[in-house]
Amino acid sequence: MVAIVQKPAPAFAATAVVESAFKKISLSDYLGKWLVLFFYPLDHTFVCPSEILAFNDALPKFNEINTEVVAVSTDSEYSHLSWVNIPRKQGGLGSDLKLPLLADKSMRISRDYGVLVEEEGIALRGSFLIDPKGTLRQMSVNDLPVGRSVDETIRLIQAFQFHETHGEVCPVNWRPGSATIKPDPIAKLEYFSAVEALTNGHTNGHTNGLAETNGKKKRIANGDVEDMEVDGAKRVKTA
Repeated sequence: MVAIVQKPAPAFAATAVVESAFKKISLSDYLGKWLVLFFYPLDHTFVCPSEILAFNDALPKFNEINTEVVAVSTDSEYSHLSWVNIPRKQGGLGSDLKLPLLADKSMRISRDYGVLVEEEGIALRGSFLIDPKGTLRQMSVNDLPVGRSVDETIRLIQAFQFHETHGEVCPVNWRPGSATIKPDPIAKLEYFSAVEALTNGHTNGHTNGLAETNGKKKRIANGDVEDMEVDGAKRVKTA
């Protein structure tokens, strides 16, 4: 099975280290929740612990948006456990790690998700967002030297969730509270008219970045359109 956006995510089942114990986990365990499945190359390395610890420390934020996170490498569960048992200040992950570390010893999971470097037997830094129905919604792959962004991962999940709830689509640089686009040839013009008006106003030095569209004042900031409160009207702010 190959990982393709909009298709069912490749199934997996393997042993993981979960809170310093071995546990068999599978994709089906996460149905009903969003899942961030992220691959990393090797235990006991350099960029990898920075990513794992950052995602681990952000787990409460992920849980708030109905999301779980699982890390995967081609190391064994014994290697994972030894790394967990090393304190953070010594380059380890620390015994208080909550994030599951999945052992892909057969390399099948990494191969199914298209991140396996065959000649080295390690995974690239692939990140996969899987929705509560088990459908792959987003994927990205970094080469080995560069780590990923926890904040961007959360933003993407929030954007997909906003669309699922409201039916509107999220434009460039969208953040919670930013304006969205109605996916309709006519209704979309509200957003694009606001962008044009605000861009022109900002360029010409008028209205301090404010413009009025359909009776609402809007503001542009960092390329985002925001609804602004006018005489008690609804205000929507960016994060």
